Amino acid sequence: MYFLTKELYFPPAEETSPEGVLAVGGDLSPERLLLAYKNGIFPWFDDNDPILWWCPPERMVLFPNEYKPSKSMRNVMNKGIYKVTFNQVFREVMINCQQIYRPGQNGTWISEEMIEAYTFLHEIGKALSIEVWHEDELVGGLYGVDMGHVFCGESMFSHMSNASKVAFTALVEYLKRNNYSLLDCQMYNDHLASLGCYEIPREEFLYILRNPSLRI
Repeated sequence: MYFLTKELYFPPAEETSPEGVLAVGGDLSPERLLLAYKNGIFPWFDDNDPILWWCPPERMVLFPNEYKPSKSMRNVMNKGIYKVTFNQVFREVMINCQQIYRPGQNGTWISEEMIEAYTFLHEIGKALSIEVWHEDELVGGLYGVDMGHVFCGESMFSHMSNASKVAFTALVEYLKRNNYSLLDCQMYNDHLASLGCYEIPREEFLYILRNPSLRI
């Protein structure tokens, strides 16, 4: 495992541990974050721990053109119960993702430092949020880092039934319209799998990430 210094550097993915950890330390400066995402690396760590940088051997992804929302999801979208916006309240989306209860998790990995860092990425056009509203109340959403042809989803939240699924569906439709190659969902979980995401080998993911001209 590599211990980062002030130098703006990450080791090659081949040096990742079997668990998926590539490096420890460093900072959450925009330069380091963008270098990380450019190389398929993302930070994930508890608030009181050193920064851990991950590049797992299996990557949870979705190819946008493969996504077909369920009939029930199409009905929810068509009923107009929710209003969807983009990039209106990025920080508030992150705060809601930070505060949402997740079974089996103690606390959150979205620290105040991360909120500041990713909000800055948003301000310079490198991070995107999708907001879901019900009667002018923010009830769902997601955010992530935009690499131009690959969108790296970070977290989502929901305060009403299906609100996060509405945000996810709106995101995928946006990625389709703008000819993105891939939605990166990072690590496996059952909720993502229920939405149609699945794992591919790290090597395949990195190949797509490093070839912006590739459209699938």
